[in-house]
Amino acid sequence: MVRFQREHLETLLAAVDHGTLDAAARALAITPSAVSQRIKSMEQQVGRVLLQRTTPVAPTADGAVVLRHARQVRLLDDETARALGETDAHGTGSAMPSIPLAVNADSLSTWFLDALARVRADTEVVFDLHREDQDRTAELLRAGTVMGAVTAEADPVQGCSSVPLGIDRYRAVASPAFVDRYLADADTERRMLSRLDRVPLVDYDRDDDLQQGYLRRVLGHAPAGPRHFVPTSADFARAVSLGFGWGMLPEAQCLDALARGELLELTPTRRADVALWWQRWNLASPLLERVSDAVRSTAAERLHPVSR
Repeated sequence: MVRFQREHLETLLAAVDHGTLDAAARALAITPSAVSQRIKSMEQQVGRVLLQRTTPVAPTADGAVVLRHARQVRLLDDETARALGETDAHGTGSAMPSIPLAVNADSLSTWFLDALARVRADTEVVFDLHREDQDRTAELLRAGTVMGAVTAEADPVQGCSSVPLGIDRYRAVASPAFVDRYLADADTERRMLSRLDRVPLVDYDRDDDLQQGYLRRVLGHAPAGPRHFVPTSADFARAVSLGFGWGMLPEAQCLDALARGELLELTPTRRADVALWWQRWNLASPLLERVSDAVRSTAAERLHPVSR
């Protein structure tokens, strides 16, 4: 059985987390040559390449397995040290574990931080959040980068458990000024859908398929209108409210504005439901279990239930 030295595991973590061997060396207060030698020693130990020497560095498939092991060892060591009342590496107080998690932008902006606040209310922990589209957060689990993820992928990643969180419901909305300018003649929902094919819309980024997919399902093709790209959730919602274009907003970001008449729903009988799951490592960690409980309970309060 392969047994890695703790300092070698920490070196691999530092290289991946900081992006380069030089940055890892600075974080560990050792030389870049020492970082390289430690990683090479690990690779010789297992007879496999663990790290792609790209910029930034990235774990290979085998490296992802070792990286996951390194994060698990660190978390369990931190939890043990805290339970024993030991000080952290700087001697400034109890060791405070760090939990890396992946979450999509809309969940992060609307409910996920509330879940983590419940954990922080009674637990000393820091969070390392990775914002990624819900269709890609599971990749960060596979790579060993994070311990838990809000994802659109129901099938559990190897070594992980998967539980449904709920449905995040999106509504197609626009400002009254935008409707007056571009959609005044769309007096039926069918006509509205056909007009949305050609008017400006707001996308989160070039990988955002929510608006595109919504119309593609209805019209059979992606919209041909001009696209704005606004790559933060709050600013995306603000761009829609300011009349840049129409967009799909989660109910948490649009229901109040709809009630006040600051936004108009364009297709009231057609909405987009995004099913979300929580995936986490199968690791006997009380802290990871505490995080999972908070995520599940908050999601149950804020999302629509998954249909059975």
